[in-house]
Amino acid sequence: MSTQTMTQKDFQNFIEKHKVEIEQIRNSAHLLHESVNQTYDGNLPYGIHLDMVVDSVYKYGHFVCAEETDILPMFFGGYYHDSIEDARLTYNDVMKTARQYMDEQQAYMAAEIVFALTNDKGRNRAERAGEKYYQGIRETPYAPFVKLADRLANIRYSSTHENGSNVHMRKVYQNEWPHFLEAIDAKREDKRFQLPISMIEDIETFWNP
Repeated sequence: MSTQTMTQKDFQNFIEKHKVEIEQIRNSAHLLHESVNQTYDGNLPYGIHLDMVVDSVYKYGHFVCAEETDILPMFFGGYYHDSIEDARLTYNDVMKTARQYMDEQQAYMAAEIVFALTNDKGRNRAERAGEKYYQGIRETPYAPFVKLADRLANIRYSSTHENGSNVHMRKVYQNEWPHFLEAIDAKREDKRFQLPISMIEDIETFWNP
């Protein structure tokens, strides 16, 4: 596995090369969540959240992407990260969907990201995201990065929308931050498991502008 950081230019060139598949993945994920009537912040299309998550893949993905063949799994993981937990798909459903856009090895990587980001069964937030959950993230290529992208999307949204729920969640995210960051940090040299420093710094500006 390469340990050199992919340049942002190379990453963008690869994205451009695969833009048709990425757009197809985006559209299918949006339609999936619409089909189960899932919304974001009460009444917004859930695709708003998915797009915010994938914005981080576009912006920071070159820091962690090891090779071109990993790009589609990364984007798929971003768009489909809630598909098992919230949109009633099974792991096999995710694999079947991923195979429409990539080869078997890529589809497996994509499905594993989605599976790793699926909360455990639990009565409350702590039980749904316990040590077993975070261990799965730490052991799955790109799952720490996509989880961080998910958290960044939620922090950004809760910091810019002032209804009671968002004010509450902003405090929850801030209080959880040290533990959350430690929990998803695989501490591995393999870039596929790493968390971009600039991404972490950007998140922390929401609390320390």
